[in-house]
Amino acid sequence: MTALTTISGFDRIGEENAFAVLARATALAAEGKDIINLGIGQPDFETPPHIVEAAIKALRDGHHGYTPATGILPLREAVAADIHQRYDATVSPDNIMIVPGGKVTMYAAILLFGQPGAEILYPDPGFPIYRSMIEFTGAKPIPVPIREENSFAFSAQETLSLITDKTRLVIINSPANPTGGVTPKAEIDALVAGLADRPDIAIMSDEIYDRMTYDGEQHVSLLNYPEIRDCLIVLNGWSKTYAMTGWRMGWSVWPDALYDKVRKLAVNAWSCVNAPSQYAGIAALTGPQDAVGDMMAAFDHRRHIVVDQLNKLPGVNCAVPKGAFYAFPNIKQTGWPAKKLASALLEEAGVATIGGPDFGILGEGYIRLSYANSAENIERAISRMADFMEQTKAP
Repeated sequence: MTALTTISGFDRIGEENAFAVLARATALAAEGKDIINLGIGQPDFETPPHIVEAAIKALRDGHHGYTPATGILPLREAVAADIHQRYDATVSPDNIMIVPGGKVTMYAAILLFGQPGAEILYPDPGFPIYRSMIEFTGAKPIPVPIREENSFAFSAQETLSLITDKTRLVIINSPANPTGGVTPKAEIDALVAGLADRPDIAIMSDEIYDRMTYDGEQHVSLLNYPEIRDCLIVLNGWSKTYAMTGWRMGWSVWPDALYDKVRKLAVNAWSCVNAPSQYAGIAALTGPQDAVGDMMAAFDHRRHIVVDQLNKLPGVNCAVPKGAFYAFPNIKQTGWPAKKLASALLEEAGVATIGGPDFGILGEGYIRLSYANSAENIERAISRMADFMEQTKAP
């Protein structure tokens, strides 16, 4: 029996249950069961060929060594140019960090401000790593309710009402995981107006789904608000937009006061992002964007199928998602606890979904379905759900 004792923070750390569901689904498939995975949040498309070729060329050209901890300058310049083109916002390459995936920006931001006695606001339901990392640091997590009756947008008034003299960081996410909500500009304007008077509070805006909106919705980047730029951290990357989840490529924007601290963290933790992936990142931003449009057209088509079919299930009501590639149906009228239903659907119906409580305290009564799967598989999956729910009584 071990006598090793780890720090208390590791007893508080959580995880992203989508990976546990993926592992179970994979195990069931290995046993010969037909599993349709609507659980994991990654595009079912391949990385566009010109991006892959850029990485291969970089390897052949000898880009095998370390790069600067902040990322190669041509890539940071490409990110700055992309920000300017899409948002008409000016960001210096000297404020851009290239990091191994979006989670690294969360980790760094929360680590910088989380400690016992501090409070950090985060969306609930929201990406589970927010709360996990907040609890790891010993800070107090303060959930910002993300309500269905508010179209799964955050309320600026409610968010601002939760701020105290102990608040050190506010995390927002739009378009949102797991709900697919997109917060309108009026709410963001109001939030920024309130936070502009609190220069002691940092803001992390998770904009990883910024190019994934529907029905004419427009993403509003917090980079368009100069009054909070000195306190603003923006999280983004290549994973979702360019189907590059396994490449581990993220970028973030940091204010001058924090940039060198994050650089030092990079030197201590991950050194740098692998070199060929960085050249692939340049190709993604500067090359053809047709694949992005094609992928979003496919997601939009699937979105309509998901909503239409889910709303035919007994006791299920699914709001139309405005962004990302997730549906977050309300299952309260079925009588099923969310996690029990998600587990039963996987084990008995062969459909992988994620129970709402895996995304926060307020996730009970919902499950998350990713429509990053083929239209055929989505229809098969929801048909299986219908059969299961009609034949199986809630516990």
